Amino acid sequence: MVTAGDFKKGLTVEWDGGIWTIVDFQHVKPGKGAAFVRTKIKNIITGAVVERSFNPTDKMPKAIIETKVMQYLYNDGDLYYFMDNETFEQLALPKEQVEDSIPFMKENTEATIRFYKGAPFSVEAPTFVDLEVIHTEPGFKGDTASNTTKPATVETGFTLQVPLFIEIGDKLHIDTRTGEYLNRV
Repeated sequence: MVTAGDFKKGLTVEWDGGIWTIVDFQHVKPGKGAAFVRTKIKNIITGAVVERSFNPTDKMPKAIIETKVMQYLYNDGDLYYFMDNETFEQLALPKEQVEDSIPFMKENTEATIRFYKGAPFSVEAPTFVDLEVIHTEPGFKGDTASNTTKPATVETGFTLQVPLFIEIGDKLHIDTRTGEYLNRV
């Protein structure tokens, strides 16, 4: 059990029927009345962020989150299959659980999967990936206006904005947190 007075950023707790992580907190001691802890907490399954005040003596159970690095194998339409690198067991996840990270992952890419009480709830692609451009409009010689971009589609089907000099066949270094082009590889 964790008391609200012991909150730290990043701590994960069970509260109000959900699993929450502490985004921000502040111990407040008003001139009149009892002290309290003002927090900003995020539901790690739904992504909802809530601001809430707790009494410093409020207790709640600490949530144990297990993290595994697993290899993305393939998809068969509705399910995406991952393999545990240690036990070689396969895990099938529905599209809803992987839709944020799958545009950056090709087969055999390692992903971080987070579990709560044995059930997977989030899939994270590597922070940076290198993907090949399979379609983009050609750039024209003399097109040197600063900050001019064009759309490009990479081998996973993801489309992003790239500089005019990028051509089909170029490998791009992409930040998966923002979906932005960083540089050519």
